[in-house]
Amino acid sequence: MPPTNPGRRRALADAAIDLLAASGVHGVTHRAVEKTAGLPQGTASNYFRSREALLVAAAERIVELHRADTERAAQDHEPAADRAAGPPPHSAGQGAGAPAHSTGQIAGEPAAFGRQLADLLAESLFGAATAFRNRYLAIFELQMEAVRRPALAAALAGLQDASTRFTAGQHAQLGFPTPAEAIPALIALYGGALFTLVTAPPGSITREVVRGVAHAIVHGALAGPDGAPRGGPEPASHGGPEPAPHGGPDSAPHRGPDSR
Repeated sequence: MPPTNPGRRRALADAAIDLLAASGVHGVTHRAVEKTAGLPQGTASNYFRSREALLVAAAERIVELHRADTERAAQDHEPAADRAAGPPPHSAGQGAGAPAHSTGQIAGEPAAFGRQLADLLAESLFGAATAFRNRYLAIFELQMEAVRRPALAAALAGLQDASTRFTAGQHAQLGFPTPAEAIPALIALYGGALFTLVTAPPGSITREVVRGVAHAIVHGALAGPDGAPRGGPEPASHGGPEPAPHGGPDSAPHRGPDSR
C-alpha cells in the first residue's frame, strides 16, 4: 500500500507539474521528480508505481488547485450592482477566467457589457500567461498525452465541466447578461487564445497584446447580428412603419434571373 503522507504526495505532484512545464511529458520520471522535490531517491516510486501514475497525480493536483482557485474567486466576487470597482485576485484554471473589475450593473448596456467582459478576460489571460504560465503549460502537456492515456483523460475530465459551471455562475453573479448558449464558444476561444499566449516567448506577452486578444474573443463569441455582444437588449426601433422598398409601397425588390 502506498504511503499516506499528504504533504509529501503534494510535493511530488507539484514537482511533476514543474517538470511538465520545463521538460514536457518525457521529462517526468521518478528520479527527476524526486530531485525537483528535494526528496530521497526511491520516494516517488513508493507513492507512484508507474510513470502514468505520476502523470495522473499531476493531473489530479491541477484539478485540486483549479477547484481551490474557483472557490476562492467565487467568494471574492460580489454581484456587480453591489460592489465598487477594484481588481480581485486572479483565479487561475477556469475557462473564462476571473474579472479584472466590475463597475456596476451593465445588463442594459450592450456596449458596456462588451467592454467589461473584455476587461475580465484580459486580466485572466494575462495572469494565466504570466504568473500561472507553468501550470497551463503542464495542463496542455497533459491534455495532449491524455489522448493516448485513458486514465489520464479521466483525471482531467472534470476541468471542462467545472469551467463551464464556474463561468456561467460567475457571469450571472457579476450581472453579465452572457447567454448560456454563448458560454461554450467563449470557453473554446479563451482556451485557444490561452494556448497561443502561454506557448509564446514570455517577454512577448504585454497587457496591450492581451487586451487585443480579449476584445477579439468577446466579439467572436458574443457578437450578434448588429455587431454588439448578444445578451443585451435588442437595438431600439426608431418607430413608425418599416420603409418600403425603392419604387413605392407595392414594389418588390429587383430579382435577377438567377436569384433564389
